[in-house]
Amino acid sequence: MFIELGYLGLFIASFLSSTIIPLGSEFVLIALVANGFDPYLCVLIATIGNSIGGMTSYGIGYLGKIEWIEKYFRTPREKILSFQERIKRWGPAAGLLAWLPFIGDVIAIGLGFFRLNPWRSFLYMFIGRIIRYSFIGGIMQLF
Repeated sequence: MFIELGYLGLFIASFLSSTIIPLGSEFVLIALVANGFDPYLCVLIATIGNSIGGMTSYGIGYLGKIEWIEKYFRTPREKILSFQERIKRWGPAAGLLAWLPFIGDVIAIGLGFFRLNPWRSFLYMFIGRIIRYSFIGGIMQLF
């Protein structure tokens, strides 16, 4: 379905895959490039969509409360505070890894939850994602 929508489908898939919805935007990127879409534009659109999705997760974290995590995720306060130390040690640069499967959402939510600078967080998330999508787009250029 996303492939049929072209660039718009890529944006939507990239956005959704960077939220808490499990979806693989890489497949849409690969399919579009394989079908003759501009690889540079595909990488840019995927990066923008995925970065905005990451900031949506950041926003969810920003609105969160430690009591909710303890109650709904049954996570002890000590574990939350330990994660806080790690996130704050890396600062917004932790956003470079926010594209990773499984832990990426936790990183993006953590950046917001612990109130790290949103603009710097976005910048690092964008950089990490453009590197990832450029790598995928570059591989596609070889074929």
